[in-house]
Amino acid sequence: MTVHIGAKKEDIADTVLMPGDPYRARWAAETYLDNAEQVNSVRGMLGFTGTWRGHRLTIQGSGMGMASMAIYANELIRDYGVKQLIRVGSCGGMQKHVKLRDIILAMTASSVNTPSRETFRELNFAPTANYQLLRKAETACDKLGIVPLVGGIYSSDVFYSERSDLKEQLVRHGVLAVEMETAELYTLAARYGRKALAILTVSDHLDTSDELTSEERENSLGSMFEIALNAAIA
Repeated sequence: MTVHIGAKKEDIADTVLMPGDPYRARWAAETYLDNAEQVNSVRGMLGFTGTWRGHRLTIQGSGMGMASMAIYANELIRDYGVKQLIRVGSCGGMQKHVKLRDIILAMTASSVNTPSRETFRELNFAPTANYQLLRKAETACDKLGIVPLVGGIYSSDVFYSERSDLKEQLVRHGVLAVEMETAELYTLAARYGRKALAILTVSDHLDTSDELTSEERENSLGSMFEIALNAAIA
């Protein structure tokens, strides 16, 4: 049991799927896990453990932003011994060829600032996905008939950004999408020698202003979670 996770150590599996929204965690647990049990409700950040195809998994909400992700990833790794952490979440498309509902496998995650900045100081650390997990996710996509986009994303530390100049440079340098958690997740996984990957669904687009409705977002989650589950147990 930690400050933010009320589960016993044996309640948490070696692999954790981490949607930002705790209600999305509950939806995924009810939809995919057998014998799912709620193992965390501290501060309303729900977590569930069960099995999928005979493999034990935990689905734990991470909250919004890198600071919140850092809290849960740190505690899961340091106090519960988690070996694999897979973020499943939404993102905003940035390139013209990126479409709503596209699946993105984040190979790298750029950022302006993360909670780990004070550790690195002047160093610009390059957070990357675990290659083995990335390849397993690609294989899962092939089996599911999904063609993912694989490349770099941007993890922002603000939701309502007014940096149009930064957006232009990110697009110019091929960044596929923006979200708010992955850079810190990849950094912590590297620090502790764990495996991490972000699997994202494009829910809106910064260039066209197109966006999925709340109902459409819920209906578009299935593919992302199926990819994550298959990659987790491969």
